[in-house]
Amino acid sequence: MTNLASMQNNDDPSNERVQEPDFDDPPGFVDDISNEELLADLLKDKPKEADGIDSVVVIDNVPSVGPERLEKLKNVINKIFSKFGQIVSDHYPLDNGKTMGYIFLEYKSPANAVSAVKMLNGYKLDKQHTFAVNLFTDFEKYANRPPSQNLEKRPFQDMGNLRSWLQDIDANDHYSVIHDAGEKTSIYLNTSSEAIKVEERARWTETYVRWSPQGTYLTTFHQKGIALWGGEKFQQIQRFAHTGVQLIDFSPCERYLVSFSPLMDSKDDPKAIIIWDVLTGAKKRGFHCLSTSQWPVFKWSHDGKYFARIGEDSLSVYETPSFGLLDKKSFKCNDIKDFCWSPADSIISYWVPEQGESPARVTLLEIPSRKELRVKNLFNVSECKLHWQKAGDYLGVKVDRLTKSKKGQYYSFEIFRIREKQIPVDVVEIKDPIGAFAWEPVGSRFAVLHGESPRIGASFYNVKPNSKIELISKLHKLSIIK
Repeated sequence: MTNLASMQNNDDPSNERVQEPDFDDPPGFVDDISNEELLADLLKDKPKEADGIDSVVVIDNVPSVGPERLEKLKNVINKIFSKFGQIVSDHYPLDNGKTMGYIFLEYKSPANAVSAVKMLNGYKLDKQHTFAVNLFTDFEKYANRPPSQNLEKRPFQDMGNLRSWLQDIDANDHYSVIHDAGEKTSIYLNTSSEAIKVEERARWTETYVRWSPQGTYLTTFHQKGIALWGGEKFQQIQRFAHTGVQLIDFSPCERYLVSFSPLMDSKDDPKAIIIWDVLTGAKKRGFHCLSTSQWPVFKWSHDGKYFARIGEDSLSVYETPSFGLLDKKSFKCNDIKDFCWSPADSIISYWVPEQGESPARVTLLEIPSRKELRVKNLFNVSECKLHWQKAGDYLGVKVDRLTKSKKGQYYSFEIFRIREKQIPVDVVEIKDPIGAFAWEPVGSRFAVLHGESPRIGASFYNVKPNSKIELISKLHKLSIIK
């Protein structure tokens, strides 16, 4: 190759030779312009090593099936995971013709993959299979973690006896008082003679305090979240970060805490309502707040295994510890008005009003089987109230009924005998308006306040096993202290 190239110009009549430009670098030339500077526009579109991989999710604990059921499994997986974005490819590893219990799905974008992991990790497909969903890129991250021996173990913190107050020889309870314009909070022992101050602190809470159902914890409210206190010296047991928290609720077993904040909700990451593990402080699941008109939003079963809430013409029951929707679907209950759990069994009672030619109904529903244990049809109903006896042996339903002219009302109680065969129902009719109803704390008797002031009456009944309901006593012209 020569440094000077020449060519014959056929169009030039003089047929003179013209010189071609020399594009070679001169000797000793140093190129100080990088490819990144020279080709920046092109290099920005250069494929990266992680492209494609960060859109892949790995699903473990998938059913192992043969070729005859593979297509059905793919349809089920696609139906569940396609809710979070378009799936561009999938891979089902096989061993001797059967799937190996884990699969790979590739989404169109990494954001789809992140959403799928966030929402479906821990998803319960059936009783034997609960998905473990991870990003493919997480495996390298976990593999490169520092050795566990270099991590410091968190020292055990002895919280003492969180129920020491139960050892009081006179069985006195604690109660709390916020005073001095909210500056101080005091805990007192409620003795028969005079209150004994147990603890007092300044600015212990910013709004109010609340005890847990069994009295184990005292909850204080702060702008950044809530704190639990307990033990003989009321030391801090746990903290939960939930900015702007206003309301809380505990499961009856005190294992879970539910908090509500109107400031934290977002479309993609529900934070208005958060369920926490009391022992570990871990967030278990977040929910959107569909309505602020009723609190608590969730009602818990007696043992904390299930919790439920009313939706639009539906009743949604969730199970712990997965916190997923039971059987992945809600109960269809058109125009459901109210429900409550049995205080002793996993049984839900709910009622729906009359719809056209269909009567109002009170239903007893067994969980998790969804079996209807008893359905009672009611007519001319304007309102129902559900009252469980503490041991779960009886359910009392106060029914307000309209007369045929729709101008007047009359009242009755439907008493469900839960422990007896086929759950028979007794009816107690009361002509006067009902002021209040209550079961005795232990036993099968109940009391009803009825009538209008100044003629208030009280009737006492006893539900005899396998017999009729007996009127024990009736009092008239009671003086009601408001």
